[in-house]
Order: sequence, then C-alpha cells, then structure tokens
Amino acid sequence: MIRSTHRFTYESTYFLSKEPDQKVKDLWVVFHGYGQLAEYFLRKFQFLATEERLFLAPEGTNYSYLKDFKGRVGANWMTRHERKLAIANNHRYLDSLLEGILNSFKQRPRIHVLGFSQGAATATRWASQWKGSLDTLVLWAGGFAEDMALDIARDKFEGITIFSVLGSQDQLITEDSLARQKPLIQRLDRRVEHLEFQGGHELDSELLRKIVEKA
Repeated sequence: MIRSTHRFTYESTYFLSKEPDQKVKDLWVVFHGYGQLAEYFLRKFQFLATEERLFLAPEGTNYSYLKDFKGRVGANWMTRHERKLAIANNHRYLDSLLEGILNSFKQRPRIHVLGFSQGAATATRWASQWKGSLDTLVLWAGGFAEDMALDIARDKFEGITIFSVLGSQDQLITEDSLARQKPLIQRLDRRVEHLEFQGGHELDSELLRKIVEKA
C-alpha cells in the first residue's frame, strides 16, 4: 500500500463581527474549542465589538456530529488521525485568511489572538510560525502547543502580552496538563500573566471584557 497526498483548492468558513473598514484599530482573531462552531463562538465576543475593534473567528476544517450520527455538528482543528497534515492545512488556511483580511486595511491594525480550549494550542502553534506580528496572546482554558517550535516561538512572542486564563472549577484542565505546561513556559522564557475566574470550562464575560479593553 502506498500513501500519498494531493493538494487542491479548499474553501472554509469564517465569521466577522462586522465588515473590515479603515476605522478598525484592533483585530482580534478568536479560535473556538473542540466541537464548537465559529458562528456561535463569535457571538460570545459581539458585546465587545466596536467600530474600532473587529473580531474574526476562523472555523476548524474538520466536522463531526457531536452525538451519534445526527443532530448538532461541531468543528475541530485536528484529531490524532493525520495530525501533522491537519496542522499544515490549518497553517495554510490561517496564513491565507489573515493575509486577505489585512490586505483590506491601508493601515495595519494591532493584532490580538485568543484561543479557547483546543483553539489555544492551535493559536500558539500557528502564531509562532506566522510571518506577521502579534500584540496580545490569550490562552483561555488551554495552553501552549507542546510540539511548538520553542526557538521560533521565543523570538515571535518577544515583547507581546501573554495571558493564561483558567476557571477555578474547570474539570477539563487536569493537574497533569498544568504540570506539563510549567517547564514549557520556562523554556519559552516569556512572561505569562496567569488569571483565574470563578467558573468552569467557559468564557467569563467580565474578565474577557477587562482583557480586551486593556489590550
């Protein structure tokens, strides 16, 4: 048996809080978690959208039913099957998407990235290799990708504001996953501000507001 791959043009969905225009000064790229859809994830940020603040929610390109073989459908960024191929496809998709969005601005806005749950690892993995520069990186209910190229990430994340946000009752964040993040952050050698809120595996509106408005 011979395994091979074939590259072709692919269309993927994304959502914006409004049409990009020259009033935008801050662009937030927000990555949903496993089993979510970008349309509904973006709704959690709409209350923070303004004329000068634009939210962009790309959608993972893998889909599945959330239960059995019917009903609600969710997207994900990858599974363990063909993982490296999915990561490479994600990077091409996100690079192309950001290039298209940013080309609509005469003056480049400040770029902020927020990843939730599985989207946190996806965001760090992509942002660490993206040719553009970030101003803020928020990892919410998730962490840095453990396979991230640290030497590249160390340079890319120099001078940016990094937040790690966890809910005090988040049952999906294990002690083991937290323990694995500590040496990774130490080797990354970048300041990470750790924040906690009373809640579970979810976004907290008030803390989210503080982070976004502070950026």
